[in-house]
Amino acid sequence: MSSLPKVSFLIPTLNAAGILENCLRSIEAQEYPAALKEIVVADGGSTDGTRELARRYGAVVLENPRRGYDSGKCVALAGSTGEFSIFVDADNEITHPDFTRRAVEALQRFPRALGFESYYLASPSMSSFCVYLSQLLHISDPVAWMMSVNPVRVGVEEGGVERWTFPNGRLAFPMGANGFIFRRADLAHLTAQDLFEDCTVVVEMARAGRAEWLRIPGRGVHHYVVSGLRDFVRKRRRQTFHFLAQRRERKVSWTQFGTTVPGWLACLYCATLLGPLWHTARGLVRTGHPAWLWHPVASVASVFGITWGVLTYLLRARDAAAEATLQPRQVHRGSEGPKQEGQ
Repeated sequence: MSSLPKVSFLIPTLNAAGILENCLRSIEAQEYPAALKEIVVADGGSTDGTRELARRYGAVVLENPRRGYDSGKCVALAGSTGEFSIFVDADNEITHPDFTRRAVEALQRFPRALGFESYYLASPSMSSFCVYLSQLLHISDPVAWMMSVNPVRVGVEEGGVERWTFPNGRLAFPMGANGFIFRRADLAHLTAQDLFEDCTVVVEMARAGRAEWLRIPGRGVHHYVVSGLRDFVRKRRRQTFHFLAQRRERKVSWTQFGTTVPGWLACLYCATLLGPLWHTARGLVRTGHPAWLWHPVASVASVFGITWGVLTYLLRARDAAAEATLQPRQVHRGSEGPKQEGQ
């Protein structure tokens, strides 16, 4: 194996002091040469001590004038120097100290892979609702989950590295962020003035012929996507606003490339409760995990949040600062810390 390259952990923030430290601790715990890793935080004007906290962990803190998370990703990317770009949100914790090394080595072995996708793993400090959204759905939203295709595992290579691809050329699987690793060279066309849309970048690479990505079982992030149902509805509102704004600007989204059902039908499915109850029963039978009981509630809540987001967009589409103001307040939660090798 060739020598390890420099990696950059890229984190967009906005008043994230309540959750950021656990993320930074998990990065600090990575068994990777300190001289070969950097943390770049793109901050949208936090007033809660986020910047000071990031600097205490050695992060380079950059100004994100547009304040949004996706603009922040490009600001962080433009200010980074690593060969590999690891996108982590403030509500992520990397699960194992060997994650970075194993993921980078896998990408070195498979240079045609478009990137490395994290598994979203539960932790004891997560609520059952958060476990349902992150580990069981992975996509964190019942409507998007209904629309997306199921990726196909191509094979398992030495060291447990899994190779995944899209089914039958259908690219409607939203992927990126939350521990996703890209090669910096594949993102060289982006500038600090761009908006980074993970799913769109993946779709563009897949359409160009690089349709495989890598995973390692048991390795990824704890994604503390929400603190509760109210938080979930507000995030659905913000994400819907973002989706519509991105579609207006870039004219492309993952939903255009072979979804299982159209968006309106997915919303109708979630609103009726009959379909969600059936999927709840199926999930309980297949996995035995009681967190599936959240599925009917989350399905209705998702439709409410999406509808709220559409209305907000219609009223505030021309407000450049609107998306940043829609981000729910991020609060502190406990952490078990990164697991040791073999756990």
